[in-house]
Amino acid sequence: MTRWLVVWLALLITPAWAGDLGTDLARIQHRWAEIQYRLPEGDRASAFEALAKEAETLVAAYPDRAEPRIWQGIVLSTYAGAKGGLAALGLVKRARQALEQALELDATALDGSAYTSLGSLYYQVPGWPLGFGDDDKAREYLRKALELNPKGIDPNYFYGDFLIEQGEPERARDYLSKALKAPDRPGRALADAGRREEIRRKLASLE
Repeated sequence: MTRWLVVWLALLITPAWAGDLGTDLARIQHRWAEIQYRLPEGDRASAFEALAKEAETLVAAYPDRAEPRIWQGIVLSTYAGAKGGLAALGLVKRARQALEQALELDATALDGSAYTSLGSLYYQVPGWPLGFGDDDKAREYLRKALELNPKGIDPNYFYGDFLIEQGEPERARDYLSKALKAPDRPGRALADAGRREEIRRKLASLE
């Protein structure tokens, strides 16, 4: 058997996700942060589309774990934001489904990140008849996220942003300030730096 054929067969029988779950998740997380915070805005939609396919593969590789579905939901929702327009509504519906499935598997996975992401969807997506937006559900999910991760950067940031939308700037400032002081997350330096810059802009808008 020739050398190139041996290599080709090896590729065919190697699983698409051959690492452990932590390594595979870290790859998705890091690529998401690169796209969100380093790519020009016009290049993000196509990059998120490719990452969404990777996330789907990860879900298939770990069907009984909540974490891949959480990241599938995160990637799909940010892809929707980058894409915009009516086409984004199908993506956010898929994101909601992935996050709801994650809650069914393990509501506490990734410090309750499914609650955070669902809450952010419910206040950012248009309401009926175009979408499923619902401020009451957003508040419920975001508060649950804070119960599970009271010091986390994301639950505090999104609840603060939600409160801005609700016309509660003073309360929003408290949560955004707490988000800014949140502890660093291991392996998430780029994401944390990008989120903190978003927080500073939100705080500046309240001055």
